[in-house]
Amino acid sequence: MKRMLRDFDWQGKRALVRVDFNVPFERGTTRISDDVRIREALPTIEYLRGQGASVVLCTHLGRPDGKRVPEMELGPVVERLGELLGAPVGYVHDAPGGEAKAAAGALAAGDVLMLETIRFWPGEETNDADFAASLASIADAYVNDAFGTAHRAHASTEGVARLLPAMAGLLMEKEITFLGGVLENPVRPLAALLGGAKVSDKLQVLGRLVGHADELFVGGGMAGTFLKAQGYEIGVSLVEEDLVGFCTDTMERAAAASTPVTLPEDVVVAERIEPGVPTSVVGIGDIPANAMILDIGPRTAADYAQRLAAVGSVVWNGPMGVFEVSPFNEGTRIVAEAIASGNVVSVIGGGSTAEAIAHLGLAEQMSHVSTGGGASLEFLEGRELPGVAALDDV
Repeated sequence: MKRMLRDFDWQGKRALVRVDFNVPFERGTTRISDDVRIREALPTIEYLRGQGASVVLCTHLGRPDGKRVPEMELGPVVERLGELLGAPVGYVHDAPGGEAKAAAGALAAGDVLMLETIRFWPGEETNDADFAASLASIADAYVNDAFGTAHRAHASTEGVARLLPAMAGLLMEKEITFLGGVLENPVRPLAALLGGAKVSDKLQVLGRLVGHADELFVGGGMAGTFLKAQGYEIGVSLVEEDLVGFCTDTMERAAAASTPVTLPEDVVVAERIEPGVPTSVVGIGDIPANAMILDIGPRTAADYAQRLAAVGSVVWNGPMGVFEVSPFNEGTRIVAEAIASGNVVSVIGGGSTAEAIAHLGLAEQMSHVSTGGGASLEFLEGRELPGVAALDDV
């Protein structure tokens, strides 16, 4: 069991908190289009302030590749955080240097300081020991509240945790609790709903869920490879030819393990991915040679919705279609609304699935929407996350 935020006396201490404020912006502007990641970190920040600690925050933003990129500076993020906290937030264009150390040293209890985008320094992603030590030198203890980057062994996620008392923040604790619970002690029956573009993204999680989940449901672009493995002609749909055999083996292993795998019975097809493009709903045995699968069909969506609303737990990773483009968002919407309205423990993987749930306005009706795309998938695969493993054990 990992050390948690409440397991430390914070009075008069300075906390270095790794957050994930890698937020999206409206195209071509500095306006944040979705501040969920900032909001999710507020409980940890407020707890520390309430316990008499000063708070130094660090985060990445985008992929600057170890160079300073003005468009990726954190000014808009600092401004929005201050609005949400209702308190001023200090900001230095520094992370490992003397300016950051001086600003941190001047903090009083309850003050909050934001360091500059941590990936501006190459030592972050290489987990450089000196860079980690410079970060550790500005605080008394370390809190990792950035589950979305916990699968990265970087200086601010893993290196610094080796140098200070290190514990999980409230968001990290919630992620570990929900994702771990759905694997270790789920409310049965447990269903897994897997979608998204590629089977290759789900190889390990499929392997783990066969025999553990009570049912598996497949949608999204990855359904094409599974359908081809079953002998169906899928037109010009996305297919991973090298994984057709894997899909066949998975279906066979699932049958042997008494884990039913449900594939779509009808699909929405079109010749291209564009808003308003002519579409057809066809059975999986009638996919035109010049068309591609872009969503599950209405019969499939209704079937998935009815059955998923009746299970005990569902873990969902990957949308049912190209949800960003209407009309290929209907399958995702129908299934999401059913899960949200059912008496189901619903754990939603991060990334595009979380984005779809947020777009539909259903996040508050789910039990847990993960803030980590790759991290949640690796956690479900059973892999050890460096940012979690480095925290103190209790």
